[in-house]
Amino acid sequence: MRDPKLREIDERAFLRRLGPMLEVYAATMAPPAEQLPGRHTIMERHAAYPGFRAFVAERRGPLPGLAGPVQGFAYGFHGSRGQWWHDIVHQALAAREGAEHADAWMDDPFEVAELHVHPAAQGRGLGRGLLTALCEGRPERTVVLSTLDLRSATPAQRLYRSVGMVDLLTGFEFPGGGPLYAVMGGTLPLAPYPSASSSP
Repeated sequence: MRDPKLREIDERAFLRRLGPMLEVYAATMAPPAEQLPGRHTIMERHAAYPGFRAFVAERRGPLPGLAGPVQGFAYGFHGSRGQWWHDIVHQALAAREGAEHADAWMDDPFEVAELHVHPAAQGRGLGRGLLTALCEGRPERTVVLSTLDLRSATPAQRLYRSVGMVDLLTGFEFPGGGPLYAVMGGTLPLAPYPSASSSP
């Protein structure tokens, strides 16, 4: 079985793949089905944000539990005032640690909006490859994202920590309810990955 290839895609190619990417999103996040149309709209809107960048992991041939060629995807953009996630996180950071702390992380960030690998394709380094490719060469000073915050560290959290990212907020509930998240941040460029012998 050939490994999937990482490919950078532009806005138009991203929009053409929204269906397959939402399939991966649904498999990894298990959201209520009624939330998927809203997620589709959000991702469509994100494609027009400044500094948008996206990668997919695709392969030819079927994979158990997956109908299309997209096995994983990641995208992000330049964060700025007026964006929902950016403003919510900036406000929470300022309330907890002060405006200067919030500005240090959120004045010039690359915001990783989504990074998901289908469960049937996990454990082969696709998430690491997507994150590395997405952040490589970015002009922003920091990288920030949110990820599910469970009782024990998730594989995603271990991945982000392995490149120098730290917890900025934990047990954080975004407006509207839902699961708790950890907001994490790091400086760009990302720290080198640990050697294979010491990686999680």
